[in-house]
Amino acid sequence: MNPVAATPAPRPLYQFRNAGLSLGGKLILDDIAIDIRKGEIVCIVGASGCGKTTLLRLAGGLFRPSTGSVLFEGTPMTAPRQDVAIVFQDYGRALLPWRTATGNVSLALEAAKVPARDRGPRIAACLAKVGLGGHADKYPTQMSGGMQQRLQIARCLAQDPQALLMDEPFGALDAMTRQSLQDEVLALHAETAATIVFVTHDLEEAIYLGDRVVGLLPHPGRVGIDIDIRLPRPRNQLATREDPEFLRLRRVLFDFIETSEGHRT
Repeated sequence: MNPVAATPAPRPLYQFRNAGLSLGGKLILDDIAIDIRKGEIVCIVGASGCGKTTLLRLAGGLFRPSTGSVLFEGTPMTAPRQDVAIVFQDYGRALLPWRTATGNVSLALEAAKVPARDRGPRIAACLAKVGLGGHADKYPTQMSGGMQQRLQIARCLAQDPQALLMDEPFGALDAMTRQSLQDEVLALHAETAATIVFVTHDLEEAIYLGDRVVGLLPHPGRVGIDIDIRLPRPRNQLATREDPEFLRLRRVLFDFIETSEGHRT
């Protein structure tokens, strides 16, 4: 009897191969070697100044690595891609104030050269996904901070991205709005199966959202910890945070951050 060949593991969506980045003669990231699987939520944490946002920009093609490589589906990531969307922290600057919610979402479709006749249904669907279906004609200045961030996410969804890169998107929001948006991100992930790379300072947020949490050491930024989060899904803001495993993971990450801050030079 012929042996059955093993099914090869699927190739990761992202492969960071000993990637490093220097800016202005300063080494910002060094020897980053991580894989990110399709459909995975990976949260990036670390002390201030460790290069979390810079790592996200490498993933988005906004920077090219100085050493090593960043591969997306096996191809070097050398420039921004239509199927990789970035949600920025400063939603106020990311949105165009002279455009309505519809107009802001339309921007992504215009960039993709989607015909005007086809934009309406796609815009309406994206706004509905983030709970803004009844606010299509509002301008950003007529919206709360949480609504503005939802609008930025809707614009990114219009790109139909394989990867959604989120740079501390909820850092400026109040606690209740932040938790609501965390749950919306999980719901969108369940619906779209997009790969999400999420930068945050909030360790509890990282554990609550992530399939994995990657912690960076500072000066230069490099991977110091990479842990799987095996909390059951769907997650719940109360039950999940009271789970003993959640509390254990929080302590592990807290100790990592405390130690890494002590290693500053």
